[in-house]
Amino acid sequence: MRIKQVSVFVENQPGRLEAILKVLEDKGVSIRALSVSDTAEFGIVRMILPDAEFGLEVLREAGFTTRIDWILSAHIPNVPGGLLNSVVRPLADAGINLKYFYAYIEQPAEDKAMVLLKTDDLEKAEEVLKSL
Repeated sequence: MRIKQVSVFVENQPGRLEAILKVLEDKGVSIRALSVSDTAEFGIVRMILPDAEFGLEVLREAGFTTRIDWILSAHIPNVPGGLLNSVVRPLADAGINLKYFYAYIEQPAEDKAMVLLKTDDLEKAEEVLKSL
């Protein structure tokens, strides 16, 4: 299933993540999933928010550089090899590059987990995962 992700580009400096989170808290925006990655000079904060457009708006108003991307969410079995056999191998077999992924809990379930993923071919990846 496709889902909107908000990305925030920030300098890799102390307090920048805190500033992002404070803006969201002040505007009553919850975070459903969060991933932070960095390089020497900048970081990317990726988030799943209940209302991506509103979150984007309040972050832009606060002066942050942001964008919305479509990514995929995929339920996977919560067993050894679940990620490998339900996402990674089928995409590799279809020639789709998995750019990044992170975990996301939509609702607690003992036998399922969920990952969010960005690929180089979102449409084809979605077809592959739906066919499993």
